[in-house]
Formats: sequence, C-alpha cells, structure tokens
Amino acid sequence: MALTIGSAPFGSTPSGTFNFDPAPPEHVLYLEPSPRRVRVRLGEETVANSTGVRLLHLSGQTPIYLFPREDVRADLFTTSDTKVNAPGLGEASHWTVSVGERTAEDGAYSYEQPPSSLAGVAGLVAFDWDAMDAWFEEDEEVFVHPRDPYHRIDVLRSSRHVVVRWGDTVVADSTQPRMLLESSLPPRWYLPAEDVRTDLLAPSYTATRCPYKGVAQYRTLRDGDRFDDDVVWSYPEPMHDAEAVGGLLCFDDARLDVQVREGTR
Repeated sequence: MALTIGSAPFGSTPSGTFNFDPAPPEHVLYLEPSPRRVRVRLGEETVANSTGVRLLHLSGQTPIYLFPREDVRADLFTTSDTKVNAPGLGEASHWTVSVGERTAEDGAYSYEQPPSSLAGVAGLVAFDWDAMDAWFEEDEEVFVHPRDPYHRIDVLRSSRHVVVRWGDTVVADSTQPRMLLESSLPPRWYLPAEDVRTDLLAPSYTATRCPYKGVAQYRTLRDGDRFDDDVVWSYPEPMHDAEAVGGLLCFDDARLDVQVREGTR
C-alpha cells in the first residue's frame, strides 16, 4: 500500500492500529532505491536517464524520483534564484531546464543540505513532474505521478447486491458487481452495463488518468431537465491489475446513494 497517504499506516487517517505507539514525526519521509530504469524527456532530449534512482516518500504526497547527479543532463541547466523550504528536507535549490525552444523554469531542484536523518537525499536531483514532457519506467510511459511500489489494486468478483439510486430513481441494480480495492482508498463497485439504466447516461467530455488504472471516461446522468455531471465512469482499456473492470461502470458514492447488501450465495 502507499505508506504515507490517506488511510495508510503513516497517512493522515490510518485505518488500522499498531501494537505500539510509533510516535511518527509530523512529516514522515522514507527514501529507498528503485530497481527501475527511469528516464525523463523535455522536448526532444532525454534530460535524465538512470538505473540508480531513489524514490522519496513524503507525508500526504505521491513519491518523488531522485536522480544521481551523474545521470542528469546538467549541461541543460541554468541556475535559478528560487529557494523553497520543504518540511523535513530543508531548502531546495532550483534550476531552469532548457532544450531548444522548450524551457522549464525551475524545472529541476535538489536538497543540498538535508537533515542528517535523511542525508542520502543530499545532491540528488528531482524534476517538476508537470514541467517535463514525458516520463518512462523502463520502456513504459508513466503518467500523472511516479508509481508507488506499495500501491496495490485487487479486483474481486462478488455476488453482493448493489443498488444505486439517483434521488428516487434506481439507476443500477446488480448482483454481479466487481469490487475494486485500491491502497488507501475506499472500495469501489463496478457494475456491468446490463444492470445499469444506460438510457439515463449521457456522454461527457471529461476524462482523467490514473497511473495504475489508465484513462477513465465519464458520463452524466440525465433525465429530462434533471442532470448530474460526471457521476459515472469506466475504464475502456484499463491497465495491468485493473483489467477485470474494463468496460464496467462505477458510480460516485459521494453524490449518489450506493447501497451494498449481502449477496445471495
């Protein structure tokens, strides 16, 4: 599971209990080596390419790739005056990264003098994720943020009875859902289209991307003049461990009434 996010052991709202008081610091930081080759591109250039990447986990945040200085194209860097203090890490020095006409202002940074408890961070180089054009683990492109090696997805077939109501309208009724369990997140129930009032679903232009599940396409519930935008989504071509929910429909239980009852088996 993700170690420092949400309901994870060192997240803000851990769901479990320890048999001791770990008394974690206010800002939990965990640095570990990654076995993956990681590359970063800006424009037409690879600005970092390393098999010695470190992965830094921070409280309440997704991990950060840190690169050894020798694996970074420092010749593309221009020193910036920007200095930013990060809790538990100290002051970060920044560089602007330039490739041809592409410029990522303050796109790279490093903690030169971190506290002694995390001395292994010193001198390693990080990049602003959104300022770069593409990221790869081995030869596979990675989107949104680095993949957390402790993040897991399980999809389970179930015979529980799931009923979804939109006000007084039943929009889905299924005894063949699939339960998607994702680290540090609440369970999600994905239902086959045959158990859904698809006549109430209207296309949406909204799409989001998950580094673990792929691209989600959204739909709006619409009935005459009544509508609720982007409360239903699906993964037409899910990635890896989420393949079992491909094409199934999931409903936003924060905006709709999703009732899960005991199954018939």
